Amino acid sequence: MRRFTRLCVRLVERYLPDPFLFAVLLTFVVFIMGLIWTPSGPLEMIRHWGNGFWGLLDFTMQMVLILVLGHALARAPSVERALKAVAGLTRDPGKALMLTTFVATVASWISWGFGLVVGALFAREVSKRVPDVDYRLLVAGAYSGFLVWHGGLSGSVPLKLATDDQFGVMVPTSDTLFAAFNLVPVIVLAVTLPFLIRWMQPPRPERVTVRPELLQEDASGLSGADDSAETPAERLETSAAISLVTAAMGLIFILWFFVEKGFQLDLNIINFIFLMAGIALHRTPRRYLAAISEAVRKAGGIVLQFPFYAGIMGMMASSGLGEKISELFVSISNETTFPLFTFLSAGLVNLFVPSGGGQWAVQGPIMLAAGEALGVDPAKTAMAVAWGDAWTNMIQPFWALPLLAIARLKARDIMGYCVVVLLYSGLVIGLSFLLL
Repeated sequence: MRRFTRLCVRLVERYLPDPFLFAVLLTFVVFIMGLIWTPSGPLEMIRHWGNGFWGLLDFTMQMVLILVLGHALARAPSVERALKAVAGLTRDPGKALMLTTFVATVASWISWGFGLVVGALFAREVSKRVPDVDYRLLVAGAYSGFLVWHGGLSGSVPLKLATDDQFGVMVPTSDTLFAAFNLVPVIVLAVTLPFLIRWMQPPRPERVTVRPELLQEDASGLSGADDSAETPAERLETSAAISLVTAAMGLIFILWFFVEKGFQLDLNIINFIFLMAGIALHRTPRRYLAAISEAVRKAGGIVLQFPFYAGIMGMMASSGLGEKISELFVSISNETTFPLFTFLSAGLVNLFVPSGGGQWAVQGPIMLAAGEALGVDPAKTAMAVAWGDAWTNMIQPFWALPLLAIARLKARDIMGYCVVVLLYSGLVIGLSFLLL
C-alpha cells in the first residue's frame, strides 16, 4: 500500500499542473473532443465556449457565498475554540490523521464550504500539537472528507431538485439525501476513510512535516477585528446588540421557513443559516466583516476559474459532447446497472465541469429521461449524478483551492494521496448504487 501510494505521489508531483493551467488545458481537450465527436467546427466550438463563459454567474455567486460564509463561520472564536479543543485529543500521528479526516468529513456533510475551511484549519491546529505528523497527508485527509459533500445538506443537485421543477421532476430531500442509497456510502466513508488515510502514513524518515513559521501566521487573529471605538460610528460597528438583533430576526425567518415549507433545504436557506450564525457568533459587525474580508481572499481562485469551466460546459452542452458521453454509458446500461454507469459517467464529466449545478444542467435531462425509460427512480438517478460529481473531485484540483490556500500547500502536494482515496471511494459508492 505504501509503495503504491508513494508511486501516486511521485507521479502527481511531477505531472500535475497549477489548477488554473489545469482548467485551461481541459478547455483545449474539450475543444478537440468536440471537433472529433460532434458536427461542430472550430469557429462553432469557440462560439460555444464564449457564449457559455458567463453562463454560471448566478450559481457562481451561490457557491462563492457558501465558501465565504462557511469560512467566516469557521473563524468565529467559539468555533475555533472547539476546533482547538478537539485537536488536543491526540498526540499520536496516526490518530491525528484519522481524527482530522473524520472531522472534515462530518463538516463537509453539513456544508461543503464549511467542511473545506474546517478541514484546513483543523489540520493546522492538529499539526501544531503533533509536529511529527506528515503535513501533506494530514491536509489530504482533510480534503478527502469533501467526498461526502454532495450527499450532504449543501448538495446542489438534491437541493435544486427539491427547490425547482427541473426537467419535469421535483423530488424532496427525504427521497434523495435521506435515502438508503445515499446514507450508506456517507456512513461507510465517514467510518473507513480515516483508516485508509492512516494506512497511507509514510515511515517516519519519509514524512514531510510543517514549518513552525507557517503555522504561526494569523496568530494575532482577524485583521481589523479589534473592538476599540472612539466615535459614534465606531461604537455602532462594535455593537453586539446590532448583531444579536439581526441574528434574532434571521432566526425567526428560519423557523418560519421550516414551519411553512417543512425541512426542505436549498442553497439559499443554507447560505442564510450560515450568514446569521456567523453574525451571531462573531458578536460584532466589525468582527464579522473582518472574517468575511479574510474569506473573500481565499475565494479568488474559484472566482477566476469558474468562468473557464462555464466555457467548457458551454462547449459540452451546445456541441452535444456532454450528451454523447452520457448516451455512451446509457447504451450499455440496464435497470440494475444504470445507477452505477450514471455515477461513472458523472465522474468523467465532472473532470470538465466541476460544478454540481452546471453538470446537472448538462447531464440531468439526459439521465432522468433514460432512467425513466428503464424504470429507475429519478431520485436515485439524480444522486448517482451527484456522487459522480463529488467522486472525481479527488483528482480535480479546483475545489481544493480554498483548503490549500489556508494550509499553504499546492495541489500537487496532496493529490497523489487523493488518487488512492478516489480508487477506494469509487468502489464503495459504485457498490452502493449497484446493490441498494
